[in-house]
Amino acid sequence: MKKPWDGRFKKALDPFIEEFSSSIDVDVKLARYDIQGSIAHIKMLGRANIISKNDAQKILHGLEEILQEASKGKLKYTSADEDIHMAIERMLVEKIGKIGNKLHTARSRNDQIALDERLYLRDEISEVSELIKGLQRVIINIAQKNIDVFIPGLTHMQHAQPVLFSHYLMAYFNMLDRDKGRLKDCFKRVNIMPLGAGAIAGTSFPVEREYVAKLLGFPAITKNSIDTVSDRDFILEFVSCSAILMMHLSRLCEDIIIYSSEEFGYVELDDSICTGSSMMPQKKNPDVAELIRGKTARVYGSLMTLFTLMKSLPLSYNRDMQEDKPALFDAVETVKMCLKAEAKLVANIKLNKKRLENILDKDFSCATEIADYLAKKGMPFRDAHKLVGRIVRYCIDNEKYLRDLTYSEFKTFSNLFSEDILDFISPNSSVKSKSSPGGTCLKNVKAQIEKAKNSLSKEFAQ
Repeated sequence: MKKPWDGRFKKALDPFIEEFSSSIDVDVKLARYDIQGSIAHIKMLGRANIISKNDAQKILHGLEEILQEASKGKLKYTSADEDIHMAIERMLVEKIGKIGNKLHTARSRNDQIALDERLYLRDEISEVSELIKGLQRVIINIAQKNIDVFIPGLTHMQHAQPVLFSHYLMAYFNMLDRDKGRLKDCFKRVNIMPLGAGAIAGTSFPVEREYVAKLLGFPAITKNSIDTVSDRDFILEFVSCSAILMMHLSRLCEDIIIYSSEEFGYVELDDSICTGSSMMPQKKNPDVAELIRGKTARVYGSLMTLFTLMKSLPLSYNRDMQEDKPALFDAVETVKMCLKAEAKLVANIKLNKKRLENILDKDFSCATEIADYLAKKGMPFRDAHKLVGRIVRYCIDNEKYLRDLTYSEFKTFSNLFSEDILDFISPNSSVKSKSSPGGTCLKNVKAQIEKAKNSLSKEFAQ
């Protein structure tokens, strides 16, 4: 197949090199966006009298037919097409004749791919954001169903203080809220129209970039032609946001893996989201959580690929940048798949309430309440901390827990203890006392959930 650029060449492209340099198998994902960009471009060329309105109309009809074929999955490509831009142009010429060659007037594949990727990312950011909202709704639902269940809050993977399970889950809701915020902010930098920058220097044709931007729904155009064709910051930023999002999903998965183990037994996973062992018949494995945890590495890998790809490129466009698409596409698909899987995972966990009650009866997680009790009675907190440490040591030496101690035993450690100390060493009392803003008391968590529900409702209405 002859190439549109082969005028200065004496030899045909080596078949292996043609296949090696082709990206068509990857960037077919951009077909719809490439055609949409071409439709806007040809409308502008006709409007600006850069080509005749009659020619523009014929090209427009051809592109609209190709777009319909693309929506039905009927477009056919070969490695000789080189990339999605050349493929669409070839199809156009086959459909309407040589007049189709006028489509590429006043543009380069360099600004064309930048446009396609921005159009693609606008849609994907919106879809990822909706999937995050879906997971947030699941989190709210499970939190409400278990609104008053206590679990041991952990620091350093050791029992720290009792917290409401609903409060614990809402921590992930807040992480996901930040992820949405980052994507919303990233969207602003994606949503800038690059077409018209040409190959590097702009174009001598009287193009109307603002008109093209309006047709494609962009609020602004890029400011510097060199930066426009060499910039992939918007992709790096999106994949960076995705990496942080995946880190949050992975942390929740890690918790679920740990909490569903026999050693912890806090939660049980529904059979529908688990698999067994091919050798050990008793096994019930948390595969969904493990796979999301593993797929997080893929998104990190995409981010590192992109950073490494761009780190030493001289201005402006270089063919290396063709390799941005596999990393971007894989990150997008991995994130979307994992968000869907995580929503199913969280929706199918069941708390082992009896187990949790027993665990909280047999630990020292209310020790801080005793120190706070003494501090409120005038003892310096550091002194109270040391004294309660001795009480814990006493319990360990005598094979007791805090709730096993009598008022008389407390009194041997300090005269500041009154009989009401026995009311301060239950998970319920501990959680109820945490009424500071953002704390784990039931009133706070209920308010947090209502605020979260209202926030999601407003976002949905928008």
